[in-house]
Amino acid sequence: MPIFLDTSIADEIKYFHKLGIIRGVTTNPSIISRDMIDNKDLNLKDYFISLANLISPLPLSIEVTSNELNEMIDQSLEFSSWAKNINVKITIHGPKGELENIEVIHILENKHNLRVNVTAMMSAQQGLIASLAGASYVSLFGGRVNNMGYNSIDEIKKLRKLIDFHQLKSKIIIGSTREVLNIVEWLVAGADIVTCAPQFIKQMIIHPYTKETVQMFLNDGKNIQIKK
Repeated sequence: MPIFLDTSIADEIKYFHKLGIIRGVTTNPSIISRDMIDNKDLNLKDYFISLANLISPLPLSIEVTSNELNEMIDQSLEFSSWAKNINVKITIHGPKGELENIEVIHILENKHNLRVNVTAMMSAQQGLIASLAGASYVSLFGGRVNNMGYNSIDEIKKLRKLIDFHQLKSKIIIGSTREVLNIVEWLVAGADIVTCAPQFIKQMIIHPYTKETVQMFLNDGKNIQIKK
């Protein structure tokens, strides 16, 4: 399942799903706030149910909007009730380093049998902790790791070894994509999934020399007569 689409815009999801190349969709409050800026009265429950149905059985990740233990659990149960293929996103810890998030991850996965995508992680050690808590997905922000002066590939390789050695179930997602090169590099380094914005997928496909070659074929094809 190498590529997830990072957007909440229905037309973008529909387009790339039609191509058959995405294996899931991820959102977060910042993405939703940005994408829905001109449609603030939208019923988000109905909207996300429609997105989940659109890509079913592929997973759709929706992030909680609270960092209070009971609210995180309640929101997660609510979101997951909307469709079978909805996963919930929980950050590895709170804005002040609160650790209740780990307990929430453990409760949701082991008591409620929900699929949790643990997000906003910057290191292999954070990924290991989330995996030990039972997370189905552990999301490292590769672009932000690189921005801090570290090599995200090193963190991916370490986390891959830890998960495999300890036979943990978590799938590694790498997000915060900054350039097209990141996608293949991160997958080769050991990520199960890279989640990226639509423009990066387009850039993966389109190559200037391919465009030139295709045009040459079409021009030369005009000189060929194919009998019906």
